[in-house]
Amino acid sequence: MYSNFRIETRGAGLYEFTREVAGWLSNGGAREGVLTLFVRHTSCSLLVQENADPDVKTDLLAWLKRLIPDADDPSMSYLTHVLEGPDDMPAHLKASVLPVSLQIPVVGGRMVLGTWQGIYLFEHRARPHRREVAAMLVPAAG
Repeated sequence: MYSNFRIETRGAGLYEFTREVAGWLSNGGAREGVLTLFVRHTSCSLLVQENADPDVKTDLLAWLKRLIPDADDPSMSYLTHVLEGPDDMPAHLKASVLPVSLQIPVVGGRMVLGTWQGIYLFEHRARPHRREVAAMLVPAAG
């Protein structure tokens, strides 16, 4: 079972799409298996993260910006890939340290996520983008 999710971003931040994935799974035929999600871009990431307190998203964004600032920050003067703006190469760096794919077990047609867990696209670029996440559910053998 395969699908492709399109996520419109409004700039850097975390965009939850748990409900969209859950809806797709509930309409599919496979009830048990492993769901793989893969983002088809090099300047954003995927995360399973808390979806109850919005401060978690705020803190994650602030921490990552502090860890990897934009290219116009003096600490990033070593960067050479700067033609696409001060956020581009840092976005690639962020995507290299965060996951670009996730695997989630599916039982009874539902993802086995924790109570406060959600699936997020983590946009690392400052301007809006249309992102695509490929989803593949491989049914359990037997």
